Amino acid sequence: MENLNFKRHRRLRATTTMRSIVRETFLRKEDLIYPLFVIEGENIKNEVQSMPGVFQLSLDLLNEEVDSVVELGIPAVILFGIPAEKDDVGTGAYCDHGIVQIATRQIKEKYPDLIVIADTCLCEFTDHGHCGVIENGQVLNDPSLQLLADAAVSQAKAGADIIAPSNMMDGFVAAIRKGLDEAGFDHIPIMSYAVKYASAFYGPFRDAAGSAPQFGDRKTYQMDPANRLEALREAQSDLEEGADFLMVKPALSYMDIIREVKDRFNAPMVAYNVSGEYAMVKAAAQNGWIDEKTIVLELLTSMKRAGADLIITYFAKDVANWLNER
Repeated sequence: MENLNFKRHRRLRATTTMRSIVRETFLRKEDLIYPLFVIEGENIKNEVQSMPGVFQLSLDLLNEEVDSVVELGIPAVILFGIPAEKDDVGTGAYCDHGIVQIATRQIKEKYPDLIVIADTCLCEFTDHGHCGVIENGQVLNDPSLQLLADAAVSQAKAGADIIAPSNMMDGFVAAIRKGLDEAGFDHIPIMSYAVKYASAFYGPFRDAAGSAPQFGDRKTYQMDPANRLEALREAQSDLEEGADFLMVKPALSYMDIIREVKDRFNAPMVAYNVSGEYAMVKAAAQNGWIDEKTIVLELLTSMKRAGADLIITYFAKDVANWLNER
């Protein structure tokens, strides 16, 4: 073994403490955003069959859930609404007494410092399940923009701290920014679902939100999973139109996109650890095939390493508990 010249990288891996002081990427409670599904009615706590541990909650049970979020130190929630009635133009999305607006006021009254992010879309409120106005079986882009702007303004009036449009209509950020500014909400930031792929990983979410399209699919407005350069065009457009945050959704199969968007643009990056990713881990853990805690912490840390500043994840409460244990 004489005269060998090689690097001894293992010197920095020798002990737990040594590994901790050279660690490059950290997952913190402050990085987490917890999704909440709020449903009209009373005394409703429906566990989503495909998402163990995730519930549809009525307003009378919402405070208890939010209490636990705050106690764990999670700084933000994102709200998805499940209305009692739907129509072809998604009226419940922009009604001042819509389920998201009521839930926002309720949360902010008790916890004014908790960041409430309002998902801004029409699909949960339309009877056809698409994210815009339908005519002759087509999703119309421009007529949908005013409805999305109306929804954003209504959510801001209710007290939402961040507007998060997820619809992927062309020009949606520009329309929402204009609507917010004209209504006196120029201080409210937009967290754009800038890079949202037409992914098969969304299936369990559609169970939770009741938002599956009743015909066709969303491939005419969500991105082709094969495309990389298109993601950069989408992100650039949204920043130019007034977005304050950029999101990549899903996260797990698109970490290359997270990294490239983060490297290219100087804006906070959000990764959405989506329902299908959650469901796969839960199913494998319940079968005893993996260690859930270790896998989840590794996955979310890898999203941070890829460039995410914030992570929307259904694991947020579990992760906060695990981090508190440390």
